[in-house]
Amino acid sequence: MLLSQAFLANPILLIACFMPSYVFARMPLDAETLLKRIEATYAGVKDYQADIEDRTYHQDGSFKTKKFLYTFKKPGFIRLDFQAPDSGMVLVYPDKNGEVAIRPAGFPFFKFHLALDNPLLRVASGQRLDQTDLGLLIKNIGRSLSDQRRGAAEVVEDGEYVRVTVLADNHFQKGVKTLYQFLIDKKLWLPVRVEESTPEGRLERKIILQNLRTNISFPDSFFQLGG
Repeated sequence: MLLSQAFLANPILLIACFMPSYVFARMPLDAETLLKRIEATYAGVKDYQADIEDRTYHQDGSFKTKKFLYTFKKPGFIRLDFQAPDSGMVLVYPDKNGEVAIRPAGFPFFKFHLALDNPLLRVASGQRLDQTDLGLLIKNIGRSLSDQRRGAAEVVEDGEYVRVTVLADNHFQKGVKTLYQFLIDKKLWLPVRVEESTPEGRLERKIILQNLRTNISFPDSFFQLGG
């Protein structure tokens, strides 16, 4: 009787008795669990496409922007359809010689080829075109949270996203430490934003993936330029 009275006198205790057990079992999302879920999701992806905005920031806070439609098909077919600048330019990798085929804007029947390591194809960090896919990004997130971590790491659920912040070795520049922030979409369970800052917090680069779509079944011919 006394026990029943105690439950009735404490509404919170009474409600708790009828709440499903998984509510109490829920724990903050840790890095290892997050990575396993992202890796499992990406394992089921055969190809994907996204609108990408790539911003490079200057010390005064201004930035330059590249926008392009990015298409990837496993194991390593890549196509970029530029929207700004150079709207209409198309890059595909690899061509039959393992190089990058380029069709300039306004020249539908002309193309030329550049070696993958050509400086014209690299961003300031030294990242190559074949280092731009989500598979490599997911591996780099894992390294940033483990053997390449150089400071505290934070994994926070933020509405529809999981936000990962960590100071780690730069993915493409040896001897450089970068403060990374990765945004994981909780509907897709894939990365949709990467921010790179100096260890002091000055933003240097931001990569945003929008309208990410998976398993579209692109034919191999989509990654070839005629002519």
